[in-house]
Amino acid sequence: MTPVPDHYRGVWARRLLETPQQRDEHTFVRWLQTSLWHADLRVPTMAPGTDAQLRLASQQGFCGVTQVTQQANGEVCTWQRRLDFQPPRMDVDAGVMVFETSERVIETGVHATYLEIWDRLPDSTGRFIALAGLDGAGGDTQELFLVAGRYAMQVRPRRMAWPPGTQAGQTLVDVMVKHPEHAAALLDFEISFGTLEAGYWTIEQSTLPARQGVRVPFAVRQHKDTQASINSPACAEPWQILEWACSAREV
Repeated sequence: MTPVPDHYRGVWARRLLETPQQRDEHTFVRWLQTSLWHADLRVPTMAPGTDAQLRLASQQGFCGVTQVTQQANGEVCTWQRRLDFQPPRMDVDAGVMVFETSERVIETGVHATYLEIWDRLPDSTGRFIALAGLDGAGGDTQELFLVAGRYAMQVRPRRMAWPPGTQAGQTLVDVMVKHPEHAAALLDFEISFGTLEAGYWTIEQSTLPARQGVRVPFAVRQHKDTQASINSPACAEPWQILEWACSAREV
C-alpha cells in the first residue's frame, strides 16, 4: 500500500465529536498513525454508578492499515480495520479530511453524518515503529505495537472468536446480552496507550482498567531488518518489524 502523507503521522487527540444525536467533548480518544499502520482507542466517560461491564463494553478501539486518496469530495482517509474491539461495522470507516493547520484536522463522515476535530499531540513525530507479534513457531499472534515519537500503543486481541450469530452492526453490549456466559472473554481485548520516557512506558489509558497507570521498564531493539525484541514484562514474544523509521537501533 501507499504510505499516508507525512502530515497524517503522529498521535491525534479528538477534542470534539458532533452527530445529529450527540455532542461529545469528554471521551478519551487517541489515534496513533505511522506511515501505514494505525491504532485507535476510545474510552467514554460514564455516569457514576454505571454497571462495570456496560462501561467496559461501551469502549471502542481498532487497528489496521490506513489509506489516503484524492476523491471528488476531497482528501479521503480510510481506516481498514484488521482488529476491532467492537463487532464488525456495516460500512467502511472513511472520512473527508481538511487540515485547518498542520496540527489540527477536521474530519467529516463519508458513510455517516458526523464531524470530528483532531489535534496532533506534541512530540508525536520524529520516529515511527510498527511491530507485529510472533509466536514460538513464527506465526502471527495478531498483536501490534506502534511507536510515534514519545508515545506507544499496544493491541492484543481477544482470544475467542465472535459467538455464532453475531452480525455486522451489532454492539459489544448486544453480543454480551445474548451471551453473558462469555462476558469475561469478550472483554479480554487490550488496547493500551501511553508515553515512553527514560526507559519506561507509562500507560495513560487502556481497555483493561488494571493496566491504567501502570509504569513498566521498556526498550525496543532492532536485531535485523525483519525482527525486533521488546524488553518489557508485557511484551515478551519476538516481534516482526513492519516499519522502522528511526535512526537508532534501540528505543
